[in-house]
Amino acid sequence: MSKILRSWLFVPADSEKKLAKAGGLEADALILDLEDAVLPANKDKGRDLACKFLQQARTKSQIWVRINPLDSEYTSEDLAAIIALAPDGIMLPKPDGPVDIETLSRRLDRLEAKHNLPIGGIQILPVATETARAVMSLGLYPRTHLPRLLGLTWGAEDLATDIGALTNKDKNGDFAFTYRMVRSQTLLAAKAAGGQAIDTLYDNFRDKDGLRARAGCAFSEGFTGMLAIHPAQVPIINKSFTPTLAQLRHAEAVIQAFADSSGAGAVQVNGKMTDIPHLKQAQNILALYASTKE
Repeated sequence: MSKILRSWLFVPADSEKKLAKAGGLEADALILDLEDAVLPANKDKGRDLACKFLQQARTKSQIWVRINPLDSEYTSEDLAAIIALAPDGIMLPKPDGPVDIETLSRRLDRLEAKHNLPIGGIQILPVATETARAVMSLGLYPRTHLPRLLGLTWGAEDLATDIGALTNKDKNGDFAFTYRMVRSQTLLAAKAAGGQAIDTLYDNFRDKDGLRARAGCAFSEGFTGMLAIHPAQVPIINKSFTPTLAQLRHAEAVIQAFADSSGAGAVQVNGKMTDIPHLKQAQNILALYASTKE
């Protein structure tokens, strides 16, 4: 099981101030952003600072880089500069589907070989829903051999633009039906592909209670992590996507009950009938907790 990455913090790659602070944060993954956060005039600066960060960073966080889309004029320079420094992974924006992951994987193969890096060592996390075409391709991920694929994440802003929507929110300020549907499809596709499911960001970084509620729901639904746009969101996300002591104790009790009743298809735990799916769920909780402590 790959290490579960709960918090994914975007860091604009052209901001020396934000990069300087990023290494001391508790994010499971830092995403050095060369795409939307960096204006065209600053692409070279962002690339140079990202390389400097990869060379000098002393952090427990994994370091990922969000490159520009595959059809961008900047992508070849992004990859040529950063792959030599062996980031943990590449976040790919605006892919059409698994075919773009395959294309990026082949480019990474060549660059890793060129720089004497282990082939396949750099993973890929696509933002898999930023166009209507991409959404319609979600079901192809589990059917495609993608050894570099860590999982899937999703986004609502670019999708709304692509389909000509005026907003991605309903009258209550929650995601409208189309985007809730896409979120669920991303979760299912990620898990069917054997990967991690990363929920999209919560844009109001001052609303800690709202973030806590959103992250808690995401964890209970099966998401393993969440994107972040502000350092203050990181500890909330980390806590929300870590099993609680009560959840761990219950999982241990379920596993012990089955161990004490060898061959049983169902047991009683705290007065409730518990069957094999609950056992598997308990095992998943313990494995998840162990992964976050690696």
